[in-house]
Parts: sequence; structure tokens; C-alpha cells
Amino acid sequence: MLKEFFGYFSYDMVWFALIVGILIALCSALFGVILVLKRFSFIGDGLSHVAFGATAIATVLSVTDSVMIVMPITVAAAILLLKTGKSSKLKGDAAVAVISVGALALGYLIMSIAPGSSNVAGDVCSALFASASILYLDTADVILCAVMSAAVIAVFVLLYNKIFAVTFDEDFARAVGVRTSLYNILIAVVTAVIIVMAMKLVGSLLISALIIFPALSAMRIMKSFRGVVIFSCILSVVCTLLGFFAALLFDLPIGPAIVAADIVAFCGCMLVGKLVRRS
Repeated sequence: MLKEFFGYFSYDMVWFALIVGILIALCSALFGVILVLKRFSFIGDGLSHVAFGATAIATVLSVTDSVMIVMPITVAAAILLLKTGKSSKLKGDAAVAVISVGALALGYLIMSIAPGSSNVAGDVCSALFASASILYLDTADVILCAVMSAAVIAVFVLLYNKIFAVTFDEDFARAVGVRTSLYNILIAVVTAVIIVMAMKLVGSLLISALIIFPALSAMRIMKSFRGVVIFSCILSVVCTLLGFFAALLFDLPIGPAIVAADIVAFCGCMLVGKLVRRS
């Protein structure tokens, strides 16, 4: 088994998948902490369903580079969710329910009625759970992911102080002149970018787990914001690698294997956090 496992690393597609997986895990953890603290985690779940609907449109139109369609639709939905979530007529959870469920249903419907959709079940399963789609990346996909990841990390590092202020005390940040609405939109847009990148890693249905679990796990142990961010990033990368390697060894779907590793890590961090508080 080990000989077969190490033999996988002679293929470029495995190295491509590892590089992309690590980059996505890092970006997801960075902004996952912010989304959880701001109670914006609902946006990640809603946008993942929107991304599935956009993928269905790209598939039906036979677009070679689906990102050209999925990215603008998901970014537009991120801004729409943020705006409607603050509306007195349509609160955050209701807005997510309307947009995400509608996008999921329409995506499946489009795939079902489109001409030439002979393998609807397979296409839907691949889009929702990304069983092995990350193994079919090419050099252009890796370069695109690296550029987008660098942009996401740069936004976090360069605007760290502003993001920190908006995350913990939005009213105070607004009072001292920070354009909080602009930074909230920026966070939503970056989240949309991360979700589009992560679709091939864990699938649209499991993306929210990749964003939320590392942050929640880190909060059970670490006390400072910086400590939570660093621990979340490390844990996210480790869980991604463990899930990926387990999938290769035991012939498992990669996306669910990574999420399973995140769940185990979350349970472990909860246990450690309880033990630390008791001592």
C-alpha cells in the first residue's frame, strides 16, 4: 500500500492538487475566522449553492473556463446577500435561504433539462462533492489559484488593522472614520473568490465546512485573534493534507475525506479546550 501511495507522487496531477489544496486551505482559514466572528458564516453556505448554480450554467453553455461565469455570478451574489441580509424586510438567514436554495434547485433543473445532459447524476455529484475533480487540474489552473490566493492573502495582511476593527467593533470603527460598509463588501467578495477556488477541492456543498471548522476549532483553544488565525491556518492545512492522503490510500472521495478530517480535529479541539479550562 505504501509503495502504491508514494507512487502517486510521480504524477504531476497529484502535486498540482497538493499545491492548490494547501493554498485554498490557507485562504479559507484566514477569512473563515472573520466570517465566524462577524456571524457571516451564513454567506459562505449561501454562496456555495450559488456557485453550483453558476457551474450548471457554465456546463450547459459548454464554457471551457467555467470560472469566467462562476466568479462574477458568485461575487454579485455575495454583495446581494450582504445588502439584503441587513434589510429590515429580509433578514440574513431568510436571504440566504431564498438565494441559496433557489440557486441549488435551478442549477439541478438546468442540468436536467439541458440537451446532452446524459450524465446528470454524475455531473451533479462531482459539482456538489468534488470526489476527485481536483486531480484534473492543469498548469493554468494552478497558476490561477496561486494568483488568486496571493491576492486574498495580500488583502488580509495589508488591511489587517481595518479588518480587525470591523470584525470586533463595527460601530467604533465607523465612528473613527473606517468605511465599514466597504470593508464588509470586500470581505464578502473575498469569500466568494475563496468559494470559487474551493469548489474543485471539496465541492460546493462542503465548502462552508472548510471555511468554518478550522476557525471554530481554533477558538476552542486559542484566546487571541492572532493566535486563532495562525492556529486555524495550520490546522486547515494539516486537515487538508490528512484528508487528501487518506483519500489516496483508501480510495475515498477527496472532498468528504478532507471535511471528515476537519470534523475529527474540531472534536479533538473541543476536548482539549474543556480539559484546559478544567485544569
